[in-house]
Amino acid sequence: MNIDWAAIGSVFGVSLVATVGLVALFTLGIKGLSARERAAAQGDSAVLAVTAAYLCFAACAAAVAWGIHLIVAKA
Repeated sequence: MNIDWAAIGSVFGVSLVATVGLVALFTLGIKGLSARERAAAQGDSAVLAVTAAYLCFAACAAAVAWGIHLIVAKA
C-alpha cells in the first residue's frame, strides 16, 4: 500500500484555509450585525454594516451550498 502524502497535505491545507476563511467571514457578518445594534442604541443608522453582514452570510451560504454540490455530484 502506498500513501500519497503530498495529496493528503494538499487536502489538509485547502481544508484549513477554507475553514478559517468561512469562520472569518461569518465572524465579520456577526460583527456587522452587532454594529447595527450599537447604532440603534445611539440613534444612528448602520446600513453599510448591515449590508456587508448580509453579504458575508450570503457568501458563507454559497460556499456551503457549493461544497454540498461537489459532494452530491460525485455520488
